[in-house]
Amino acid sequence: MANHQNAAVLSASSRADANPSGGAGTREQAQEVLRELVGHPAAEFHDGQFEAIEALVDGGRRALVVQRTGWGKSAVYFVSSLLLRRRGAGPTLIVSPLLALMRDQVAAAARAGVRAVAINSANQLDWDTVREQLAADEVDVLLVSPERLTNPSFRENQLPELIRRTGLLVIDEAHCISDWGHDFRPDYRRIADLITQLPESVPVLATTATANSRVVHDIEEQLGAGVLTIRGALGRESLRLGVLSLPDSRDRLGWLLTHLKDLPGSGIIYTLTVSAAEDTARLLAEAGHEVLAYTGRTDPADRERAEQLLKDNQVKALVATSALGMGFDKPDLGFVVHLGAPSSPVAYYQQVGRAGRGAANADVLLLPGSEDRDIWQYFATASMPSEQKAGAVLTALAEAGTAVSTVALEARVDLRRTPLELLLKVLAVDGAVERVGGGWRSTGRPWTYDAERYSRIAEARVDEQDSMMIYQDTAGCRMEYITSVLDDETARACGRCDNCAGQWFPADIAAAATEAAGQTLSRAGVPLEPRLQWPSGMDRLGVPVKGKIRPEESVANGRALARLTDLGWGGALREAFAAGAPDRTVDPGMLQACVQVLREWGAGDARTPGWSGAGRPAAIISVPSRGKPALVDSLARGISEIGRIPYLGQLQLEHGGPTGGRGGNSAYRLAGVWERLVVGPELEAALAGIQGRSVMLIDDLVDSRWTVTVAGRALRRAGAGAVLPLVLGQAG
Repeated sequence: MANHQNAAVLSASSRADANPSGGAGTREQAQEVLRELVGHPAAEFHDGQFEAIEALVDGGRRALVVQRTGWGKSAVYFVSSLLLRRRGAGPTLIVSPLLALMRDQVAAAARAGVRAVAINSANQLDWDTVREQLAADEVDVLLVSPERLTNPSFRENQLPELIRRTGLLVIDEAHCISDWGHDFRPDYRRIADLITQLPESVPVLATTATANSRVVHDIEEQLGAGVLTIRGALGRESLRLGVLSLPDSRDRLGWLLTHLKDLPGSGIIYTLTVSAAEDTARLLAEAGHEVLAYTGRTDPADRERAEQLLKDNQVKALVATSALGMGFDKPDLGFVVHLGAPSSPVAYYQQVGRAGRGAANADVLLLPGSEDRDIWQYFATASMPSEQKAGAVLTALAEAGTAVSTVALEARVDLRRTPLELLLKVLAVDGAVERVGGGWRSTGRPWTYDAERYSRIAEARVDEQDSMMIYQDTAGCRMEYITSVLDDETARACGRCDNCAGQWFPADIAAAATEAAGQTLSRAGVPLEPRLQWPSGMDRLGVPVKGKIRPEESVANGRALARLTDLGWGGALREAFAAGAPDRTVDPGMLQACVQVLREWGAGDARTPGWSGAGRPAAIISVPSRGKPALVDSLARGISEIGRIPYLGQLQLEHGGPTGGRGGNSAYRLAGVWERLVVGPELEAALAGIQGRSVMLIDDLVDSRWTVTVAGRALRRAGAGAVLPLVLGQAG
């Protein structure tokens, strides 16, 4: 690949020498624009930058630039945009995947004197103004999200005119185009269709910092024939990599408490789960560190504020999930720490690439966890469709004969909202369905499940996980390993990582920090909010409910011991509920943790009255468990004995009990438990003796919450007062 790259660059330079009126003049103009953009009279192009600009501006070519973070890919498309605009071309259209990335790109363009605007889900009030600016030719660069390309109104009303006027198409973070990439997005596949609609004279630029040879080849195929690929060395001289393996989460959090203040500047602490980010941020903040959590659950306005505080060095760190990823630009970011490893070296390289972009030194430390593989498996949702689910969606749309909304489709196909939307996008890219006003409809085109292709991709994902484990254990240079996995033929020893130069980070942990971390991890209890509304379309599944759940039939706010993704009790729960794990009586420590949850729940606070204001429960009732009957029964009896609350037994199964498994959508999960959990004669008689008083309902694991909702409804209809759900684990 290195020889191929050099040949491409030399070829571009030769064309410039052979065409002084074109290439040489372009270089002078480009150099002038670059210096204006960066505000430095002596600024020079990095190797490969001008070659890409020349290919776009003079050659009208299609180019793929694979260069490390901080190399200056944005300079290529900003300089090219301004040169093309000077030559009478229309505005540049940039497809950009994240709102945070768009904000940074628009801000960078403004600083550089480039008139850039964006159209995305966060600025709908500005769309009319943007259209007016485009019509008046007052826009140099327009940024859109890939999802805009699938929006029927945008596709029909705005896109044709944009295609007609576009002077340059830029695909940022182009690895998202490839289903081999670590962050594949089906909407990106539509860009290949967009390229075919452009006049051949319109240049196309794809850029990414995270692509191995397989991804590069996939992108090249989608860009079309004659692609100029400029691929540079990916090694980052500013980064000092290291791995510190510690026994458990308590020690990893203790290390952070001990040494966060010593890490250079401000940075990012990545976690694998939302709950881990929130728990870690709370622990650090309570210890006096200026940190904020940043996850997919964070309000968009709070995200933007957190990003700015980090950029302004007003916080020591953001404790983030992968929601803070591509495109976040803080040149002086001093460190990146991972609490748990991402599932691939490619994803890891992309995240650590946030650090040291404009600084000579930055520290990168991985604190892997023994639970990492379990979490990877837990979150392993296929970006590729299953044949059965895809067939069910196509059949449902064909039978409907008209457009069906995603919400209505959930009552026809047992798929949750997020994977359903992902599957619809995959099928849309393949031409089998299309998004129109009112929802989705079948195109009638035949669709064949490519089992071999999807199997190869699944195997590649497993290989990536194995590679991440090798990275942790390697005795060789860590930077060399990461870049070699990315197929960088220039990969070489960095001389700076812990394996090259010796351990650069301290390994000691203060006793007080370990104790504080242990207390955080031993904390138990997360709110379990009740369902308030029945799913739409239940009549199609034979369940006669709709609209809001009647207050007199609903359950109260409940509690779970922990989420399966939590750092503390989550580990024990993941082990207990793992596939093939034996059914055992409740662990004494887990029982005591549940008792502590009940004490705190019962006491309440200023915001949440004890027992939700329902009073101390007069009895305990359990949900019959299909997988863990001994666990649930022993938990109910243990709480009954410790709390001196009568245990009345369990609900009765009807019609064979609940059907289906975890992971289905709300409509199907409700249908699977409807009228299958009932109050038997003995339990009904017992409830008669405590008529109108509250009861505690105990279950093992909640996912959709429809089991406790239906069970609680049955108890309420049998005369119970408030129903207070207590469960061990909450999925997600």
